[in-house]
Amino acid sequence: MVPRAQRRGKGLITGETFLAIAAWSRELADDEFERARRGIVEKAYPRGAYLWHRGDRFDHWTGVSRGLVKVSTIAKSGKAMTFTGVRTGGWFGEGTMLKDEPRQYDVVALRDTRIALMNKATFAWLLDHSVGFNRFLVRQLNERLGQFMALVEYDRTLDAPSRVARTLGWLYDPVLYPNPAPDLEITQEEIALLCGLSRQSTNEALKVLERRGVVQTDHGILTAPDPQRLLRFET
Repeated sequence: MVPRAQRRGKGLITGETFLAIAAWSRELADDEFERARRGIVEKAYPRGAYLWHRGDRFDHWTGVSRGLVKVSTIAKSGKAMTFTGVRTGGWFGEGTMLKDEPRQYDVVALRDTRIALMNKATFAWLLDHSVGFNRFLVRQLNERLGQFMALVEYDRTLDAPSRVARTLGWLYDPVLYPNPAPDLEITQEEIALLCGLSRQSTNEALKVLERRGVVQTDHGILTAPDPQRLLRFET
């Protein structure tokens, strides 16, 4: 039998690439792994490009092979709200796939980004046949629900340093990003866009976090020695 990491097909991602961009693929049986791999293609988006707008029909489950995207929307009041950021290794949009509805949010690339797209038929097949995939989806949906409930709270009550800390903490989430490294490639401008804050407010917030020993920043690299402190941080 050919090892997973060596499997490939014309126009498809390799098994090695699949393992690298989708930690959940390790939970699949061999036939499920191959079915999933054959149902994924990759596409590149430049910085600032919209992957799609709210209301678009886009029948693919989506992962970030490399880069960073922002998931956001504009309320009827005109207020912009960022739901979350998704970095390399993260997958999102399963709710839209399960409900078979148009996207309820905008997604924009915050830097040059490469996206993995799983077609709807493959997603549906895994949902019907793979116990491992369903276990992953339950964990994923539960974690996202917790994030969005916290989002409502911090949007109303938290100051800038605490908002920045929560947003960064979600990018270290061990369920959404298994075995995350302490070093995160992210710029101050990207953090500001994810938090919905000005660049100046974000800069001051990061200084507070650094003084408290929660993070260290150095030329586009942010290090969180203990990511759980980000989620607990309050000024």
